[in-house]
Amino acid sequence: MRGPWGRFGGMDVSEAKQPRTLEDENAKLKRMLADAMLDNVALKDLLEKNW
Repeated sequence: MRGPWGRFGGMDVSEAKQPRTLEDENAKLKRMLADAMLDNVALKDLLEKNW
């Protein structure tokens, strides 16, 4: 259990916002990676077809 101030007790506002900023950036990077992986699969499928 956490104390009465919870996870961010005793932090400045900017310090408390930092984890949220990092979570947002992490989500953006994960989306970018998923898009790149999807593009990679699509290109591989296209290359495997005999024209």
